[in-house]
Amino acid sequence: MRIIRIYVDQPLASGTELNLPSQAGEHVARVLRMVVGDELTLFNGDGHDYPATLTAVGKREVSVHVQSAQPVDNESPLRLTLAQGVARGEKMDLIVQKATELSVARIVPLLTERSEVKLDASRAEKRLAHWRAVAASACEQSGRARVPEVTPAQPLESWLRGLDSNGALRLALLPEGTVQARHLRFDAAAGILVVGPEGGLGERDTAALSAAGFEGLRLGPRILRTETAGLAALAALQALHGDI
Repeated sequence: MRIIRIYVDQPLASGTELNLPSQAGEHVARVLRMVVGDELTLFNGDGHDYPATLTAVGKREVSVHVQSAQPVDNESPLRLTLAQGVARGEKMDLIVQKATELSVARIVPLLTERSEVKLDASRAEKRLAHWRAVAASACEQSGRARVPEVTPAQPLESWLRGLDSNGALRLALLPEGTVQARHLRFDAAAGILVVGPEGGLGERDTAALSAAGFEGLRLGPRILRTETAGLAALAALQALHGDI
């Protein structure tokens, strides 16, 4: 039986009654055509699922009764950050969606030397909200109860200057890289993976990454598109060092 999971960005607790946010309520009522008495599962990213029952379905409000709080333990022990050169159009949506399904912990959209996507302040804010919604939707489908952080888009060099020294293994996906995934060792069970946009990382990018301690990771003899490369690397790292 299919379990309907709905993300709500608000506190949840067992035994409480609440109105779903308008977008979630509309999806439940109009798209899924659920009725009073139907069961669904809510989550807000705190690591729990909250089984609930619909108590009212109206034109403007959809109400639920939260039955309980159930801890969900399906996060990978390998915490990976994907720092992705912003790709055009739906490619970036695909990357965010599939990276979330592959249990990435954080997604950092990067503006790099060869980035073709230009984001002014207004557009950057809208894209960020959209990417966060894509990640939440991917959690609904995949069963994750923790939504990966999606940070605002930022220039590569600015991001590098703000990196913490937390022991995470630093990797950049490069065709000329010499490190293979099977030979890596994640001492801190955490890693950062940088992937360039269409056209790859430029010389200034690779020089800045090298200066910041990033190693060149090579997946194989073929050059992959940006929407393939990061996802393939995440899957390989999770298979070799995570929980796949």
